[in-house]
Formats: sequence, C-alpha cells, structure tokens
Amino acid sequence: MKPFAVQQVLGLLLMLFSGTMLPPVVVSLIFQDGAQTAFLWAFVIILTGGLLIWLPVSRTKKELRLRDGFLVVALFWTVLGLGGALPLVFDEHLELSLTDAAFESISGLTTTGATVITGLDSLPPSILYYRQQLQWLGGMGIVVLAVAVLPILGVGGLQLYRAETPGPMKDTKLTPRITETAKALWFLYMGLTLACGLAYWLAGMSVFDAVAHAFSTVAIGGFSTHDQSIGFFASTQIEGIAIIFMLLSGASFALHFVAWRHRSPLSYWRDEEFRLYLSMITVVAVTVTITLAVTGTYQSWDEALAKGIFQTVSIGTTAGFTTAEYYNWPPFLSILLLLLSFVGGCAASTGGGIKVIRFLLLIKQGMREVQRLIHPNAQIPVRMGNRSVNHRVVDAVWGFFSLYVASFVVLYLALTATGLDLITAFSAVAACINNLGPGLAGVGPHYQGLPDAAKWILCFAMLLGRLEVFTLLVLLSPAFWWR
Repeated sequence: MKPFAVQQVLGLLLMLFSGTMLPPVVVSLIFQDGAQTAFLWAFVIILTGGLLIWLPVSRTKKELRLRDGFLVVALFWTVLGLGGALPLVFDEHLELSLTDAAFESISGLTTTGATVITGLDSLPPSILYYRQQLQWLGGMGIVVLAVAVLPILGVGGLQLYRAETPGPMKDTKLTPRITETAKALWFLYMGLTLACGLAYWLAGMSVFDAVAHAFSTVAIGGFSTHDQSIGFFASTQIEGIAIIFMLLSGASFALHFVAWRHRSPLSYWRDEEFRLYLSMITVVAVTVTITLAVTGTYQSWDEALAKGIFQTVSIGTTAGFTTAEYYNWPPFLSILLLLLSFVGGCAASTGGGIKVIRFLLLIKQGMREVQRLIHPNAQIPVRMGNRSVNHRVVDAVWGFFSLYVASFVVLYLALTATGLDLITAFSAVAACINNLGPGLAGVGPHYQGLPDAAKWILCFAMLLGRLEVFTLLVLLSPAFWWR
C-alpha cells in the first residue's frame, strides 16, 4: 500500500471534479435562475479540499499498484458522491437535507436514476442540467477520463482502469497504451452523445431538453428534466430515438470500437454476448406486449406495443426512463422486468446489472456441469466464440455471482429492518444495486418517502453495483490491508 500516492491521485481527481461545477454556473447565468451561487460555493469547497489533500504529497513520484487502484476508485466515488451533493444542499430552491442531497448525487453519478426530488418541471434549469451532467460523467466513469489525463501529470493510470472497468475481461485493451484506450472510449461516448442530442432536437425537443436527455440516455441513467420522464413529450419518434440509443449504450463500447475500426457492422452479430443481449430484450418485449394486450391493460395493440417495447428496453438496459407506470402493470410483468434488470447491459457498457457476459458464462458453466454428469471423464471447456475461457475467469464469475446474491440478501434484510414492506424493500435493493432507478410499490414513482437509514443503505447499494461488488468489498477484506 502506498498511501501518499493514493492521497496524491485523490487530490488531483477532486480538483478535476471541481471544474464540473462551472458549466451549471454558465447555464444559470443564461437562464438567470439565481442558482449560480450554490455551484460557485461547491466549486470553491471541492477545489480547496483537493488542493489541501494534494499539496502535502505533490512531489510524490511513486507508481500506483493494483491494490492502490482499488482504494482510489472506492474513495473517489464515495467522496465524489458526497462532494456532488454540495450544490444540492446549498440551493434554496430544493431545500434538501444532506441525506437526500447525497442520495440524489450518488444516484446520478452511479447512473442509477433513483430520485428523491419531485416537481422537476418547476426547478431552475441549472439544477436540472447538473443532475443530467452527473449521470453523463458517471456513465463511462470519470476515472476513465482521469486515466487519459493523469499520465500527463506523471501519474500512471493502468491500475485505475482495471479497478474501474466493468466485466470479467478486465485486462483486454483496445489499444496498446492505456491512455489511448481511455481516449478511444471517451471519443465513442461523446460521439454517441452528440448524435443522440441531435436526433432528439430534430424530433422536436428543445435544445436544453435534447442535451439533458442525451446525457442521461447515453449514460443509461434515467434522470429527466420532467416528472413524466420521456412520457412528457408524448412522441413516438422521441421514444424510438431513446430506444435506439439505449440499446447502443447498453452494448459494449469495446465492441463499438471494433466495429468502427474495421468498418464492419457484422462485428456485432459475431459477438456472442451481443446476440444474447438482443435476444433476451426481444423475447421479453414480445412477452410484455402480448400480456399487456391480452389483459386489457391498454385498449389497442399499438399502444401495448409502444409501451411494452419502451419499458422493456429501458429497464432491460437499466436506463430507467418511463412512458408508463410499469409498477402498476400486472404483477407478472413488473417482476419480469425487474428480474431482467439483474442481467443488465453488456460488459464495458454504461449499463448496470450483473452484465450479459457473466450471465452467458453462468449458463455455459451450468450446461457443462450437466454434460459432466453424463460424461464424467470428459474434458469439456467453456467456450466464447472460437476461444476457450480461462478457468480463472469462470471461477471469478461464480465468485462475483455469489457475492452479488449475498450482498443483495444482506441489503434486503437491512432495508426491511428500517420498516419497509417486503415488495418495496426487494425492489428498492434490486433497482439500486442494478443501477436501474424506478422500483415497485413504495419506490415506484420516487424514493422521497423512505427513512434516512434506508436511503444510506441504498446509497451503499448503488456504489456496490456501480463498482461491480469486488472493487468495494475487497476493501473489507483484512488481507487487503496486510503489507
């Protein structure tokens, strides 16, 4: 462990994050909503805090190791979540407690989309923009951005990248240099954001709404500038654009890079994870649409199709946008969609959940065990495409899955201990650990009515899901702190 190197990186990252308080100031001045003071105070406090952390160790030249990377990532997301709450606490229009502000900030940065704020349509534009910006920064992971910047400052970033990047194939790099990898990811991310924003604007959104919703769509976040979410616009065209970009953002950005570099759309179909991703969403969408029509939830097949496809894609990719109150649908559909969010997006995407590639490996491992019962002496490898998967990767996936389930059970019990009913507690933990947002029963529309203790438990669940369980839980292991 190299505490001085960790302290140096943490200070640098906080100073970098302080700059994100300035764009909302510009938005506030443009719309003259009077909220700029809250962001300026937050900028000063976060910048000063970063300087105070960095200055005592500014001359440290030690390189981070993987263990240090885990600590930096966990510390940074925790501190960032609390720091991001400052303008929400300072703003007089919101009147949020520290607990509510921290919940909203962590929900934004982890791209969960669970909110405690109502009356969005009447809030200052700068506050609305800030919430969307939080999700956009958290989507790809601000640490990945730092990986591209820190080498210029003399601090290597490979350890941070491995600790931050989701999915079991963590050592796979798109380019030979880790800095170039981070830049490639961010260029793709920004390109998708620009394309999404332009499409929304052409479909009839205002420039402000188009930018705001492009941020949360590509980030698979789910925050909106309106209480009715995407349903506010009552536009089939806008919903169709959202569906396309949610599907693209829920797919692997590494796969996008390969397809773009080789100029071959067939790269998507050759990818086994992507095929399963599309197949699962298609099957569930068809099931939801037929059930909505047969049960009479909607009067026409057209409406059932539109509502069914949108909610399935939104919840399946863990975006969390809504055009209908899915938590009031027949219980079978509500539970089906919530269970779909456990699978989530592909590895190296902005989606949450267990990730499709892990789910696929679990299926393949289960099928292999069945074959072993029939042929006990056979050597049966787990294969992805034309390659055998290393047994350590398969073991890691099983370990991840067991920790995920155990964490869910513990958080579920903790939440019921705060007095919540079983359905509300179950769906709240599922929605937060999967970085989904909207839940069922008491947390269907929002999380405002939960007790403070429940909100802090869910904040931990959001961080646990965003950092893929291992990154956070490894810090609780005594072996991690041994020299």
